[in-house]
Amino acid sequence: MGSLLVQEKDIIIPGEILAEGMDYLPGENTYRENDKIHARVLGLVTLSGRVVKVTPLSGPYVPMIGDKIIAKVVDITMSGWRLNTNTAYLALLNVKDATTRFVRKQEDLSQIIAIGEYVIVMIINVTSQRLIDASMREPGLQKIVGGRIIEINSQKVPRIIGKKGSMISLIKTHTGCEITVGQNGLIWIKGTPEGEHKAELAIKIIEERSHLSGLTEAMEKYLGETHDL
Repeated sequence: MGSLLVQEKDIIIPGEILAEGMDYLPGENTYRENDKIHARVLGLVTLSGRVVKVTPLSGPYVPMIGDKIIAKVVDITMSGWRLNTNTAYLALLNVKDATTRFVRKQEDLSQIIAIGEYVIVMIINVTSQRLIDASMREPGLQKIVGGRIIEINSQKVPRIIGKKGSMISLIKTHTGCEITVGQNGLIWIKGTPEGEHKAELAIKIIEERSHLSGLTEAMEKYLGETHDL
Protein backbone atom coordinates (compact mmCIF):
# COMPACT_ATOMS: atom_id res chain seq x y z
CA MET A 1 0.00 0.00 0.00
CA GLY A 2 1.19 3.49 -0.75
CA SER A 3 1.16 6.20 1.86
CA LEU A 4 1.13 9.98 1.72
CA LEU A 5 3.65 11.54 4.10
CA VAL A 6 2.49 15.15 3.73
CA GLN A 7 -0.73 17.16 3.80
CA GLU A 8 -2.16 19.85 1.55
CA LYS A 9 -0.35 23.20 2.05
CA ASP A 10 2.54 21.61 3.97
CA ILE A 11 5.82 23.46 3.34
CA ILE A 12 8.44 21.08 2.02
CA ILE A 13 12.09 21.36 1.04
CA PRO A 14 13.87 20.01 -2.08
CA GLY A 15 14.45 16.26 -1.87
CA GLU A 16 11.86 15.70 0.85
CA ILE A 17 9.82 12.50 0.46
CA LEU A 18 6.16 13.27 -0.19
CA ALA A 19 4.73 9.78 -0.74
CA GLU A 20 5.77 6.12 -0.71
CA GLY A 21 4.46 3.29 -2.86
CA MET A 22 2.78 3.45 -6.25
CA ASP A 23 -0.66 4.73 -5.19
CA TYR A 24 0.36 8.34 -5.80
CA LEU A 25 1.63 9.99 -8.98
CA PRO A 26 4.35 12.67 -9.26
CA GLY A 27 3.03 16.03 -10.52
CA GLU A 28 4.67 19.41 -11.12
CA ASN A 29 7.97 20.01 -9.31
CA THR A 30 8.20 16.44 -8.02
CA TYR A 31 9.99 13.29 -9.21
CA ARG A 32 9.82 9.56 -8.52
CA GLU A 33 12.85 7.65 -7.32
CA ASN A 34 12.19 3.92 -6.91
CA ASP A 35 8.87 3.84 -5.05
CA LYS A 36 9.15 7.29 -3.46
CA ILE A 37 8.00 10.71 -4.70
CA HIS A 38 10.34 13.59 -3.82
CA ALA A 39 10.01 17.37 -4.04
CA ARG A 40 12.20 19.26 -6.53
CA VAL A 41 11.72 22.70 -5.02
CA LEU A 42 10.87 24.58 -1.85
CA GLY A 43 7.13 25.05 -1.87
CA LEU A 44 3.62 24.14 -0.80
CA VAL A 45 2.12 20.68 -1.29
CA THR A 46 -0.96 20.54 -3.53
CA LEU A 47 -3.00 17.36 -3.91
CA SER A 48 -5.14 16.72 -6.96
CA GLY A 49 -6.70 13.27 -6.64
CA ARG A 50 -3.74 10.86 -6.65
CA VAL A 51 -1.35 13.45 -8.08
CA VAL A 52 1.07 15.16 -5.68
CA LYS A 53 2.32 18.58 -6.82
CA VAL A 54 4.47 21.31 -5.33
CA THR A 55 3.78 25.03 -5.82
CA PRO A 56 7.09 26.93 -5.56
CA LEU A 57 7.43 29.59 -2.88
CA SER A 58 9.93 31.56 -4.89
CA GLY A 59 11.03 32.09 -8.44
CA PRO A 60 10.33 34.64 -11.14
CA TYR A 61 6.98 35.36 -12.72
CA VAL A 62 6.46 33.48 -16.01
CA PRO A 63 4.19 35.40 -18.44
CA MET A 64 1.18 33.42 -19.67
CA ILE A 65 -1.51 34.30 -22.22
CA GLY A 66 -4.63 35.47 -20.40
CA ASP A 67 -2.74 36.80 -17.36
CA LYS A 68 -3.78 40.20 -16.06
CA ILE A 69 -0.68 42.12 -15.02
CA ILE A 70 0.28 45.60 -13.85
CA ALA A 71 3.11 47.03 -15.91
CA LYS A 72 5.13 50.24 -16.06
CA VAL A 73 5.60 52.13 -19.32
CA VAL A 74 9.34 52.37 -20.01
CA ASP A 75 9.47 53.43 -23.67
CA ILE A 76 7.26 54.79 -26.46
CA THR A 77 7.66 53.56 -30.05
CA MET A 78 5.98 54.56 -33.32
CA SER A 79 3.33 51.88 -32.82
CA GLY A 80 2.77 51.84 -29.07
CA TRP A 81 4.34 51.44 -25.64
CA ARG A 82 6.98 49.13 -24.20
CA LEU A 83 6.09 47.82 -20.75
CA ASN A 84 8.16 46.48 -17.88
CA THR A 85 6.39 43.21 -16.98
CA ASN A 86 8.42 42.55 -13.81
CA THR A 87 10.35 39.90 -15.74
CA ALA A 88 13.46 40.02 -17.92
CA TYR A 89 11.18 40.60 -20.93
CA LEU A 90 9.35 43.73 -22.05
CA ALA A 91 5.80 43.65 -23.42
CA LEU A 92 4.49 45.71 -26.31
CA LEU A 93 1.15 47.48 -25.99
CA ASN A 94 0.14 48.37 -29.54
CA VAL A 95 -1.91 51.53 -30.09
CA LYS A 96 -4.81 49.50 -31.54
CA ASP A 97 -4.84 47.31 -28.40
CA ALA A 98 -4.66 50.29 -26.04
CA THR A 99 -7.59 52.45 -27.04
CA THR A 100 -10.78 52.20 -29.08
CA ARG A 101 -10.53 55.78 -30.29
CA PHE A 102 -8.82 56.70 -33.54
CA VAL A 103 -5.19 57.75 -33.07
CA ARG A 104 -3.68 59.97 -35.77
CA LYS A 105 -0.32 58.98 -37.25
CA GLN A 106 1.69 61.86 -35.81
CA GLU A 107 -0.15 61.97 -32.48
CA ASP A 108 1.99 62.26 -29.35
CA LEU A 109 1.39 58.91 -27.63
CA SER A 110 2.78 60.23 -24.35
CA GLN A 111 -0.39 62.32 -24.08
CA ILE A 112 -2.35 59.06 -23.85
CA ILE A 113 0.06 57.11 -21.61
CA ALA A 114 3.35 58.65 -20.50
CA ILE A 115 6.65 56.97 -19.66
CA GLY A 116 6.65 56.11 -15.96
CA GLU A 117 2.90 55.55 -15.77
CA TYR A 118 1.40 52.16 -14.92
CA VAL A 119 -1.27 50.24 -16.80
CA ILE A 120 -3.40 47.18 -16.10
CA VAL A 121 -3.15 44.97 -19.17
CA MET A 122 -3.88 41.43 -20.31
CA ILE A 123 -1.20 39.34 -21.99
CA ILE A 124 -2.55 38.28 -25.39
CA ASN A 125 0.53 36.65 -26.89
CA VAL A 126 3.87 35.18 -25.76
CA THR A 127 6.24 33.89 -28.45
CA SER A 128 8.98 31.30 -28.02
CA GLN A 129 11.47 34.20 -27.98
CA ARG A 130 9.52 35.65 -25.05
CA LEU A 131 8.12 38.54 -27.07
CA ILE A 132 5.01 39.59 -25.17
CA ASP A 133 1.98 41.43 -26.55
CA ALA A 134 -0.45 43.15 -24.18
CA SER A 135 -3.94 44.62 -24.52
CA MET A 136 -6.21 47.03 -22.65
CA ARG A 137 -9.33 46.19 -24.69
CA GLU A 138 -11.15 44.36 -21.88
CA PRO A 139 -13.25 45.64 -18.94
CA GLY A 140 -11.08 46.63 -15.96
CA LEU A 141 -7.95 47.12 -18.06
CA GLN A 142 -6.86 50.75 -17.89
CA LYS A 143 -4.21 53.33 -17.14
CA ILE A 144 -3.68 53.60 -13.40
CA VAL A 145 -4.53 56.95 -11.84
CA GLY A 146 -4.05 57.61 -8.13
CA GLY A 147 -3.66 55.09 -5.32
CA ARG A 148 -0.46 53.19 -4.63
CA ILE A 149 1.32 50.24 -6.20
CA ILE A 150 3.07 47.64 -4.09
CA GLU A 151 5.08 44.59 -5.11
CA ILE A 152 4.94 41.07 -3.70
CA ASN A 153 6.47 37.74 -4.70
CA SER A 154 4.39 36.67 -7.73
CA GLN A 155 4.25 33.10 -6.40
CA LYS A 156 2.16 34.39 -3.47
CA VAL A 157 -0.53 35.94 -5.69
CA PRO A 158 -2.95 32.96 -5.38
CA ARG A 159 -2.75 33.29 -1.58
CA ILE A 160 -3.52 37.03 -1.71
CA ILE A 161 -6.55 36.38 -3.93
CA GLY A 162 -7.70 33.36 -1.89
CA LYS A 163 -10.12 30.61 -2.86
CA LYS A 164 -12.72 32.09 -5.23
CA GLY A 165 -11.43 35.56 -4.34
CA SER A 166 -12.21 35.17 -0.62
CA MET A 167 -9.06 36.80 0.76
CA ILE A 168 -8.99 39.82 -1.52
CA SER A 169 -12.74 40.38 -0.92
CA LEU A 170 -12.06 40.38 2.81
CA ILE A 171 -9.38 43.06 2.45
CA LYS A 172 -11.56 45.19 0.14
CA THR A 173 -14.49 45.00 2.56
CA HIS A 174 -12.47 45.97 5.63
CA THR A 175 -10.43 48.75 3.97
CA GLY A 176 -12.93 50.22 1.50
CA CYS A 177 -10.25 50.11 -1.20
CA GLU A 178 -10.38 49.12 -4.82
CA ILE A 179 -7.64 46.50 -5.26
CA THR A 180 -6.29 45.01 -8.49
CA VAL A 181 -3.85 42.11 -8.18
CA GLY A 182 -1.54 41.54 -11.15
CA GLN A 183 -0.35 37.98 -11.76
CA ASN A 184 3.18 39.42 -11.97
CA GLY A 185 3.15 40.44 -8.29
CA LEU A 186 2.29 44.13 -8.64
CA ILE A 187 -0.85 45.24 -6.81
CA TRP A 188 -2.77 48.52 -7.18
CA ILE A 189 -4.59 49.78 -4.09
CA LYS A 190 -6.86 52.83 -4.26
CA GLY A 191 -8.87 54.28 -1.39
CA THR A 192 -8.41 56.68 1.50
CA PRO A 193 -4.81 57.07 2.76
CA GLU A 194 -5.77 55.09 5.90
CA GLY A 195 -7.49 52.40 3.86
CA GLU A 196 -4.56 52.05 1.47
CA HIS A 197 -2.13 51.77 4.37
CA LYS A 198 -4.25 49.12 6.06
CA ALA A 199 -4.67 47.12 2.84
CA GLU A 200 -0.91 47.23 2.18
CA LEU A 201 -0.16 45.98 5.70
CA ALA A 202 -2.70 43.16 5.33
CA ILE A 203 -1.23 42.06 1.97
CA LYS A 204 2.33 42.08 3.37
CA ILE A 205 1.20 39.93 6.32
CA ILE A 206 -0.40 37.40 3.96
CA GLU A 207 2.76 37.35 1.83
CA GLU A 208 4.91 36.62 4.89
CA ARG A 209 2.55 33.99 6.31
CA SER A 210 1.34 32.41 3.06
CA HIS A 211 2.54 28.98 4.23
CA LEU A 212 0.34 28.98 7.35
CA SER A 213 -3.09 27.39 7.60
CA GLY A 214 -6.06 29.29 9.04
CA LEU A 215 -4.83 32.48 7.39
CA THR A 216 -8.30 33.72 6.37
CA GLU A 217 -9.55 33.50 9.97
CA ALA A 218 -6.41 35.25 11.23
CA MET A 219 -6.87 38.05 8.69
CA GLU A 220 -10.55 38.46 9.60
CA LYS A 221 -9.48 38.97 13.20
CA TYR A 222 -6.60 41.32 12.25
CA LEU A 223 -8.68 43.48 9.91
CA GLY A 224 -11.62 43.55 12.32
CA GLU A 225 -9.42 44.78 15.15
CA THR A 226 -7.62 47.45 13.11
CA HIS A 227 -10.66 49.20 11.68
CA ASP A 228 -9.75 52.29 13.68
CA LEU A 229 -6.32 52.71 12.05
